[in-house]
Amino acid sequence: MPLTPEQLAEIAAARATPRPTLRAVSEGMEAHLYRAHPVLDHGFVRVIDYMGDDAAIVQAARVSYGAGTRHVQNDEGLIRYLMRHWHSTPFEMCEIKLHVKLPVFVARQWIRHRTANVNEYSARYSILDREFYIPAPENLAAQSTVNNQGRGAVLEGAEAARVLEILKSDANRAYDHYEDMLSQARPDGTPQQGLARELARMNLPASIYTQWYWKVDLHNLFHFLRLRADPHAQYEIRVYAETIAACVADWVPLAWAAFQDYRLGGATLSGKALACLRRMLAGEAVTQETSGMSKGEWREFEAVLAPAAVGP
Repeated sequence: MPLTPEQLAEIAAARATPRPTLRAVSEGMEAHLYRAHPVLDHGFVRVIDYMGDDAAIVQAARVSYGAGTRHVQNDEGLIRYLMRHWHSTPFEMCEIKLHVKLPVFVARQWIRHRTANVNEYSARYSILDREFYIPAPENLAAQSTVNNQGRGAVLEGAEAARVLEILKSDANRAYDHYEDMLSQARPDGTPQQGLARELARMNLPASIYTQWYWKVDLHNLFHFLRLRADPHAQYEIRVYAETIAACVADWVPLAWAAFQDYRLGGATLSGKALACLRRMLAGEAVTQETSGMSKGEWREFEAVLAPAAVGP
């Protein structure tokens, strides 16, 4: 179960008692507040609190009236100007606090984004539940032959069944031993000293679920989403990013639209790539050999220009 009965009751009580406020409110985010959005087999994302909206970004930007902002006549245009010119601090005026339940191996990827405040469930003080992430068959893939950190073809038939059985049996066996080490009674009922929780936890698999509260400002959240909602990101963290992105789109729709356009839908070109593009626009047939770029750089340049034909 993604949420315990106690957590569900807490959410229901919070949503049943709205409070008047003088602070800025985003109607789109209010619809998400406290609701748990399921992710993977046992995980979820829920918004605990937030601060600011599109207007807060504009308000912060107009405090000093920089040279560029004086010429922008509306909030949407100003937000797009800020995003286009990488003015990040106004976006830091908005913050969000999330309660996330996720597999430990996903958490270890996630925590690499160090510009957030995190408080994680402690297995030193509490006992973890018997909940493990088991991939759906369509997400059980072989190692990619061209990408050392990616997936290849989906496993099928007997091989898929064999791997799933290993994942399930190993996880449950480790948890059985975890319970046994914590227990203060042997199987025959005689007393024993249970192992300290902080030691017993070390044998658990990375597929077990943990939980944390994660608070981050909008600028750093956009950076997280640019990397983790990307199609090349690992599936298990990408689905969390996509769930969060749906909440952000309702929270700050103008900022989200600008982010989609300039970050998710845009591309950054190196000086060499920009020079090649100018040569191509002038009618020159540029190849990798004449571009001054490495083969890897050229492949990435071609991908940016796709589906247009690049070179001979």
